[in-house]
Amino acid sequence: MESIAAVALPDLWDRVVGTQSDPDLWVVVATLVVAFAAVLPHSVWRVSRNAVTIAHEGGHGLVALLTGRTLTGIRLHSDTSGLTVSRGKPHGIGMILTAAAGYTAPPLIGLGGAALLAGGRITLLLWMATVLLLAMLVMIRNAYGVLTVVVTGGAFVLVSWLAGPQVQAAFAYTAVWFLLVGGVRPAFELQAKRARGNAGDSDADQLSRLTHVPAGLWLFLFHAVSLCALIGGGRWLLEG
Repeated sequence: MESIAAVALPDLWDRVVGTQSDPDLWVVVATLVVAFAAVLPHSVWRVSRNAVTIAHEGGHGLVALLTGRTLTGIRLHSDTSGLTVSRGKPHGIGMILTAAAGYTAPPLIGLGGAALLAGGRITLLLWMATVLLLAMLVMIRNAYGVLTVVVTGGAFVLVSWLAGPQVQAAFAYTAVWFLLVGGVRPAFELQAKRARGNAGDSDADQLSRLTHVPAGLWLFLFHAVSLCALIGGGRWLLEG
């Protein structure tokens, strides 16, 4: 058994960190079309937005930990809203970075994914996503959140272990395109809600109270990050 493990583990490591062939351009374009189809129609977006919420709340949680705050739990709701609770100073750079991480997390994760795919690291991307989702699952504090993360993580596990290279590539490109394209829409939705006076406690408003910088400037930052990530990540995917 030890000799089998000694052989299998290096092979598994090589498989994870090794490079894979880039898919044909038509596959890249087709997965972009699928991503748009998951983001633009409102009826579909009501469901697919759950994946963006996972990245959004995961961003809050990860930055909270990185800045020394104590992460106590994450909740994901059926209306695609979410809540991340952490303990620490109610002000200061740690709180500011934690609050700013939500809307910027999905497009930045998509940009990082695009960099991996441009380098041919398809399997590595799938495994990293699986590990991050499993880590996030530990912090989920409600049943709907557990269901959402388990379904999403299960999809990555099944594709990583059972699917062939072409299916893995199509799935990975679809996921990254979705984060890049889907990362743009929430900032516009927030802008519309604030215009109607329905988002007084949004991330932008919290950041405004923490920094005394107008919420509109923070909203501009969310737009700038998501659009720049889409442009940069899109170029990497299409030219890769």
